[in-house]
Amino acid sequence: MADQLGSGMVTGHSAEGGQLSPVTEGGAATESHHGRPVSWVAVGIIMAAFVVGGFGLVLGPTWWLFWVGVGMCAVGGLLALATHIFDDWY
Repeated sequence: MADQLGSGMVTGHSAEGGQLSPVTEGGAATESHHGRPVSWVAVGIIMAAFVVGGFGLVLGPTWWLFWVGVGMCAVGGLLALATHIFDDWY
């Protein structure tokens, strides 16, 4: 099972019960969230859009609320494409 660990994870018996923990460099944890803030805003808009659209389907269905969620998702997707969100991977 140890051969299935990601390159940035180590095992150890800690206070958390032997859970995986991030590799530390010089005592500080490495950065775990890559990307620019504008990319995270786009992702946040898309996630909020799915929540709004989901509520629209659960509450009725309330179609106008569902379509607001679809529109929000489109805006978030266009923002992600316009800011080259896929270039954030390094």
